[in-house]
Amino acid sequence: MGLFLEDLSVGQAAEFSRAVGEADIQAFADVTGDTNPVHLDADYAATTSFGERIAHGMLSAGYISAALGTTLPGPGAVYLSQLLNFKRPVRIGDTVVVKVAVTAIDEAKGRVTLSTTCVVGKKAVVDGEAVVLVPKKGA
Repeated sequence: MGLFLEDLSVGQAAEFSRAVGEADIQAFADVTGDTNPVHLDADYAATTSFGERIAHGMLSAGYISAALGTTLPGPGAVYLSQLLNFKRPVRIGDTVVVKVAVTAIDEAKGRVTLSTTCVVGKKAVVDGEAVVLVPKKGA
């Protein structure tokens, strides 16, 4: 079990990181059916503004989900919403560092709002805000 609502405080933060590999991009395409050639076809991607293949934006969003579900608040948290702003592409070989931080707690509803940011190097590639339902102690 992860943290309970009573264990959380505004400002509490955590990080999760993952290197993006060829297999990750292929598996994401296979699972979701998103076969956009900018992700899978080097020749096609070379003709785009990116000049090379890039990872699916939602792959980075999936890493946010992983951070929330395994780290903060952790197991037991349930997604209610996620706002995403895609800032820059993620390339094969990049390490995405997800940073989440509690920005608000609604004790009556058992909801927690967190800022969510994915960073490659020192630059944000995705940012946004998540709202999750967090179990209360003894509930």
